[in-house]
Amino acid sequence: MNRLLTTLLLVLIAAVAHAELPSANEAEVTKALTSSKPTVIDLGARTCISCKKMAPILEELAVTYRAQANVLFIDVREDSEAAKRFGIQMIPTQIYFDVKGQEVKRVVGAADRDDIIKGLTAAGLK
Repeated sequence: MNRLLTTLLLVLIAAVAHAELPSANEAEVTKALTSSKPTVIDLGARTCISCKKMAPILEELAVTYRAQANVLFIDVREDSEAAKRFGIQMIPTQIYFDVKGQEVKRVVGAADRDDIIKGLTAAGLK
């Protein structure tokens, strides 16, 4: 019985640790930036340790604020054109866009939940 509970706990932890948004493509980014909602795009990589730590936070915020804001992730190792398009020098980088799709804030480095919410608020989240 103990072994079963341990196994179930490990599976649950692994599932939470691997929560991640799919990598957004150009069409999804364009749709988000023209949606009249504030948007954050996290540009990183699935293999980046800081990015992995942020993944469950981004997933949770995407669900929590789905009606009010867009939360996107782009894996720049899979989509190097996106890295060029957004001028990414280091990962992770979060770029915040207002309701008109204009960049209002850029943060280089890992951000916690509160920092991302503050960025979205600066971009127009109500």
